[in-house]
This record gives sequence, C-alpha cells and structure tokens, in this order.
Amino acid sequence: MSRFVSASLCALFVVSIGSAEAKAAYNAAAGKAVYDVSCTTCHKTGLMGAPKLGDKVAWAPRIAQGEAMLVSKSIKGFIGKKGTMPAKGGNPKLTDAQVGNAVAYLVQQGK
Repeated sequence: MSRFVSASLCALFVVSIGSAEAKAAYNAAAGKAVYDVSCTTCHKTGLMGAPKLGDKVAWAPRIAQGEAMLVSKSIKGFIGKKGTMPAKGGNPKLTDAQVGNAVAYLVQQGK
C-alpha cells in the first residue's frame, strides 16, 4: 500500500512540474518581435475578425479558453463564428515556439 501511495505522490509531483513548465514555456517579451513582424496586419486593425491588441473585452473570452488552446488554434489555424485565424498567422516559417511567444504577448496585452 505504501508503494502505491509513494508512486501516486511521485506521479502528482511530475505532473505538477510539467504543468508549471508548460505555463512558463512562452516568452511574451520575445513574442512582441514576432507580433510586430507577423501579427500586426490583422491584430492591429481587426482584419478577418481578429481581436485587436489590448482590447480587453474582445480578449476576455479567448483568454478564458486557456493559453494552450489559443496556441493550438494559432498554430493549426481556426475558423470561428467571429473570425478566422490562419495557421501560424499566415507565416509558415514561424516555429511553434514563436507562435506561442506571440500568443503570450497578445494575451499579456489583453489582460
């Protein structure tokens, strides 16, 4: 029984470390450079229904979905009721990490 408890506690510890690393995985400061080059076309003007940078009302329901969901949709692309997000913002040269950084920057500005 004690081995089971020990194993369970170890598993919980590993999962909690993984969760903390996932939350800290993206760098909003580095994301600003990506935003400036690849994201401003839509997120500055609201083109294709994109939520504008800093628009707290437009960003609130998106932020509520969680950063992981936003990053996933930004990498893969998304067509929603209010707009369209092209995969990697239409720049296939971006890495997944760069997209995540840009999302972190946009989320930071939308809070």
